[in-house]
Amino acid sequence: MEFSLLGPIAVTTGSGELSLGPAKRRSVLALLLLQPNTTVPLEQLIDSLWEDEPPEHARTVVQGHVSRLRATLAEGGADGYGIELTTHGSAYLLRLPEELIDAHRFGELVALARPEAAPADAVPLLREALGLWRGPALTGTVTSPPFAAAAHALEERRLTAVEALGRAHGALGEHEQAAAILYSAAVNHPLREGLIAALMRALFRTGRQSDALEWFHRTRRLLNEELGVDPGERLSGAYEEILRAEAARGRKSGAAAHGGRSAAAGGAGTAASGASGAGSGAGAAGSAAGERMPVQGSGAGVGVSPAMGGSRGTGGSVAAEGTTTGARGGATPAGAAPRLLPRPPARFLGREDRLAALTDALTDRGTGESPLAVVAGPAGVGKTACAVQWAHLYAGAFPDGQLFADLRGFGEGDEAPPAEILRDFLLALGTPPERVPTSAQAASALFRSLVADRRLLVVLDNARHSAQVRPLLPGGPHCATVVTSRSRLDGLVATDCARPVGLQVLGHEEGAALLGAMLGPERVAEDPAAARELVDLCDGLPLALRAAAAQLTARPRWRLARLAAALRDERRRLALLSAEDTGIAAALRMSVARLSADDARLLSALATSADGHLNASVAAALAGYDPERTQDGLDRLAEMHLVDEEATDVYTISTLTQLFARDERGEHGDRAEGHGGGVAE
Repeated sequence: MEFSLLGPIAVTTGSGELSLGPAKRRSVLALLLLQPNTTVPLEQLIDSLWEDEPPEHARTVVQGHVSRLRATLAEGGADGYGIELTTHGSAYLLRLPEELIDAHRFGELVALARPEAAPADAVPLLREALGLWRGPALTGTVTSPPFAAAAHALEERRLTAVEALGRAHGALGEHEQAAAILYSAAVNHPLREGLIAALMRALFRTGRQSDALEWFHRTRRLLNEELGVDPGERLSGAYEEILRAEAARGRKSGAAAHGGRSAAAGGAGTAASGASGAGSGAGAAGSAAGERMPVQGSGAGVGVSPAMGGSRGTGGSVAAEGTTTGARGGATPAGAAPRLLPRPPARFLGREDRLAALTDALTDRGTGESPLAVVAGPAGVGKTACAVQWAHLYAGAFPDGQLFADLRGFGEGDEAPPAEILRDFLLALGTPPERVPTSAQAASALFRSLVADRRLLVVLDNARHSAQVRPLLPGGPHCATVVTSRSRLDGLVATDCARPVGLQVLGHEEGAALLGAMLGPERVAEDPAAARELVDLCDGLPLALRAAAAQLTARPRWRLARLAAALRDERRRLALLSAEDTGIAAALRMSVARLSADDARLLSALATSADGHLNASVAAALAGYDPERTQDGLDRLAEMHLVDEEATDVYTISTLTQLFARDERGEHGDRAEGHGGGVAE
């Protein structure tokens, strides 16, 4: 049998948790557990249970709760554990082995830990102690001052243990772990100066001196605004310690540089001034190179801006191994932060202009806001691949982690609710499960607080609408967010200044190159004309081209011309451009399923166009809609990239979209006739 105070009040046996009843009965048990093996006067119980004047029958109520607790404990087999709840005159005594109480075990473990003397032993002891917590202490008790004071005292002991664990990790040189542990506690207790001071030192020792100093200034502002006081000795001491270390490091760096210049001057003799001039030129060149520093081994001609992880004039750089190395040599190990990106897309090539556009959008720090880019385009155009490829190329610029979530906006079933995604993010960032808020609003606020000062990349894939995205935006000026969607998400552009990065279909050369990457360049070179025709028959969509390549891979004796001939048959094209659960028909079905009945019928009508080119008047005639209704529908279809507005009142619908809409129209024709026709009801 175990008794829990460090979270919801609970009694657990081998067969499960006992039912303790209402809050006042749980409160009686909690007060007895806070003073185990000690008589607790009835008057103390009454004073704790009722914040205001207790009722006349208060004694009877307490006696009833004690009686029910005694029966509940007996039903749980309390006798076998040496547990007894007895009455002593007008007082009660809960006799039990104290190690059955989680708060007692917590205290013993903390007392055994010696963070400075034996840090290697202290870390597991303190982790075990903190693991006993399942939420705020004394959850489920009444909200009277005595219980609030007791809960506060337990919380103070928890924070003391957190600080001790941070010191133990620091003594072992594990400063990243120390910073991660202290960070969450500091966010929830922003006025606890000792905790902030410990976090500042841990951050400084990981090379994040600017973050450490920012914590001091933020805490100083909070102390002044909320309490009207200045920082105390511990906080000020940490600040001054960091400044002194910075100054000493600067002097040492300057002395080394001076020694280097003296040695160069001694070797150069009268050419010293020329050497100095050469050094200045080299420094200027290095500064210019820092403006757009290429990522080693990326294979793309896109550079890293200093705002992404390096720093102008300090020599910061993004290392190939995925660790960020600062100007002063501090490094953030990649394993210390969440890495939730999917694996890089296979055989990704081209799209250099779109990768560069993403870099421009996500390195714009002129506004002081968190950059946000929306990669939008039709189904199958490769939005996810482009976003994930960019994220992997620039992962090193976000040393505090990369988060990824599929929002399921255009998948089977319901879209992912923000609360579900936020829970995954918070858990990945180290938040204990019991401390994750249940409401999306509270979880969003906690997420923004946790990442406010981190350099974090968030990739939100397959969003349906802007409202699904907003609670998931980090907001910190050092964070960046990439969203992919089949919709343009104009709402994010309007309210959050998102930068749209449109993705178009592949041209003949890019499409043939993709086929060559999938099949081998020799096979494509055998018949370049057939390769160009395949790109046309696939509408230049990477998803369709990959499905075509899968067909040819499964049939190594086929020439490209044979598949092209098969795809000319419009009745077979969509089926051939599918591979198991992947294909253009499945992708389009998810888009059409999100349309209203009116827009689905409009798309079905547009599919009957002879050449896929039409204007609003022709569309209205085909659909039988009035002009205003037609124009509104065309705008919504264009926003979803199911039609393309090439120029004012000039719309096109791709061949594959036409074929899909016609197939759906035929498949559901009987049902549609009863509803006026359409792709889907």
